[in-house]
Amino acid sequence: QVQLVESGGGLVQAGGSLRLSCAASERTFSSYTMGWFRQAPGKERDFVAAITWSGSVTYYSNSVKGRFTISRDNAKNTVYLQMNSLKPEDTAVYYCAAKTASYGGMAPSAFPYWGQGTHVTVSS
Repeated sequence: QVQLVESGGGLVQAGGSLRLSCAASERTFSSYTMGWFRQAPGKERDFVAAITWSGSVTYYSNSVKGRFTISRDNAKNTVYLQMNSLKPEDTAVYYCAAKTASYGGMAPSAFPYWGQGTHVTVSS
């Protein structure tokens, strides 16, 4: 029943910025922990960032910490990923995900709801 739709991906030069959005068709969106993951060709899906239902706690992978910022607007049922200082190695399909469980940490397997992904390509 939960549908997630990512947008905002595209082609950007190294050092540039993009802001990804994930719109959720869910009236209880505010109760979900939301996460962003990414997957490059031939690679496993990796955790990028997550934010709790209240927005008071955020998590980041070491590879993006200090460059990316996750936020949410519960009134709009939307989570964002502001990506600054982009690097070619950030190139991947970025997925929005959601979970309600308090267990499982931030592994992809802990998130039962996923969007279709949006492509981010960073050129050097």
